[in-house]
Amino acid sequence: MSELINSSEKRKELLKHMITQLHKGEAPDQVRNQLVRLLGEVPYDEVVEVEQQLIAEGVPQEEILKLCDIHTDVLKGQISHTKAKTAPPGHPADVFLQENRALQWEIASCEKLYEKIEKTGENVETGKEMADIHSHFNLLMDVNKHYVRKENLLFPYLEKHEITGPPTVMWGKHDETRELMKAAIETLKESKGITAGEARTVIELVLKPATRAIEEMIYKEEQILLPMGLDTLSDEEWYEIHKQGPEIGFCLYFPKEDWQPEGLETKEEEIGESGRIPLPSGSFAVDELTALLNAMPVDITFVDKDDTVKYFSEGRERIFARTRAIVGRKVQYCHPPSSVHIVEQILDDFRSGRQDRAAFWINMAGRFIHIEYLALRSEKGDYLGTLEVSQDLTEKRKLQGDQRLLNYDSQDNGK
Repeated sequence: MSELINSSEKRKELLKHMITQLHKGEAPDQVRNQLVRLLGEVPYDEVVEVEQQLIAEGVPQEEILKLCDIHTDVLKGQISHTKAKTAPPGHPADVFLQENRALQWEIASCEKLYEKIEKTGENVETGKEMADIHSHFNLLMDVNKHYVRKENLLFPYLEKHEITGPPTVMWGKHDETRELMKAAIETLKESKGITAGEARTVIELVLKPATRAIEEMIYKEEQILLPMGLDTLSDEEWYEIHKQGPEIGFCLYFPKEDWQPEGLETKEEEIGESGRIPLPSGSFAVDELTALLNAMPVDITFVDKDDTVKYFSEGRERIFARTRAIVGRKVQYCHPPSSVHIVEQILDDFRSGRQDRAAFWINMAGRFIHIEYLALRSEKGDYLGTLEVSQDLTEKRKLQGDQRLLNYDSQDNGK
């Protein structure tokens, strides 16, 4: 028996046999007991090899996806990490981990609301609780950026090292999770005024499957994918992933550390031959343009033609809170559920060409705030995106007469 346990090939052969048993319908509890009794611990790289062998032998991807959740559950607590490395702050693997912590916090918040509804009387209305759950699910939709970075940055590098099994399986599970989240969001949109009894049905049939799918993927990442990536990819490859991450955006978290591998020489990429951004009427260095946009006495946010937040200014006097984690996020998920329909109407009207601007003004904490949405179009009239401009007009509304002499305002001067 000890010879079997200590032999890598025998372990993999037995692991493969057990997964095949699952495929044939053997009881997971029985297989788990066999695993605990015979193997004790399974190194994660052996799990990956077995998975790849099954794919290579012609087991359909659909079947692998069905097996994925079952055999991951069976192997929980039995996968060894003795070979796994750790990632420093700011490293792409560490960013994935930090995003997972943020996702788990949102899921835990949902679960507290589930419990509250579970204890509520059958016919009591739960509109507020379901609205709160809706808000958390809007934030959980950020998981798509997490998955897109894996699919377009991490998976290609793993495939260069001939690791194709986990990317194939995980991409399929990503798509399943996306569908579950989409169904959850659509259901939550229609959940206003439902009773606790109705809410419990929605939670069990629609919401919990979605959050459970995210949690299962977190486990797969942290137990198999990330340890494997850290053992396989070079610092140069991880650095390429690091540099391209911001283009896609981050999930509920923005890296606080700008990681750079030790001993790796890097250089700033220039924009154009002169390192300046050329425009029809002039040019800017990146630091000049950044300072200019942040000096403007307005908050601006740019949403591209696909409704994705691509930029926001970081001026001294902010009107609405923004974090860099929203970059790459769908703008619909940056607004409360109660106002999403207005945002979607504006974007549809801009995209179709029916409208070019929409203005609102509100009184907020004693301040008069003006908010305007502007459609951006190319010279040919093609829709490029939407610019949101917010401005505090409280003091300007009080102006009277003229001011023709130089008179520095101490507040405007930053004193």
